[in-house]
Amino acid sequence: MTRRLPVLAALLAFAAPAVADQHEFTTIYDGKDLSKIKTEGNWKIQDDGSLFLEPRPGEKGWQRYGSYLWLKDDYEDFVVDFEYKHPKGGNSGLYFRISDESDATAHGFEVQILDCFGKEKLGPHDLGGVIKTAGPLVNASKKPGEWNRMIVTLKDGKLTVELNGKKVQDGLDLAARKPKGKDLAAQGKIAIQDHGQPFWVRNIRVKRL
Repeated sequence: MTRRLPVLAALLAFAAPAVADQHEFTTIYDGKDLSKIKTEGNWKIQDDGSLFLEPRPGEKGWQRYGSYLWLKDDYEDFVVDFEYKHPKGGNSGLYFRISDESDATAHGFEVQILDCFGKEKLGPHDLGGVIKTAGPLVNASKKPGEWNRMIVTLKDGKLTVELNGKKVQDGLDLAARKPKGKDLAAQGKIAIQDHGQPFWVRNIRVKRL
């Protein structure tokens, strides 16, 4: 019996860091609590726990509207992990380092979310691309109506994006590749775009690095 104790202790020691790492994430939306989110109100909690963006009367896709889904705190380096889905033709985006909330596009960077299922030639405005900066490495899109999981990591100005288990950005140097006239703020807000189209999110969590 005594011979097994060192083995057990070693296994527990090996497992401990992984457990601790999981605890570093903060749940932003768990299916019922909106206290860590700021928005104007047309994001509605659904029976399945997802959060649904319902366009207001007269709103049409391919225009930007004001009801972004904002995380309340500012973030420097981070990992943000969430799931989303959209109908055919869906369009949204994950914004970060937004220095001025009056215009996320002008004062932040965007990882594009777009219905690109089956598309072969991809650029910066396609799913997983960084707008005006870099196209995705691969097309990791699922069919419209299916849940996608996106994990966005920003560390020391370098961006990695994992979509449905595939890396679509791998250490992209935003300081070196930034569009002309745009700077990467030292810290800023994180937000999910309101594009005037139906859009669902769930299981939003974030970790500071």
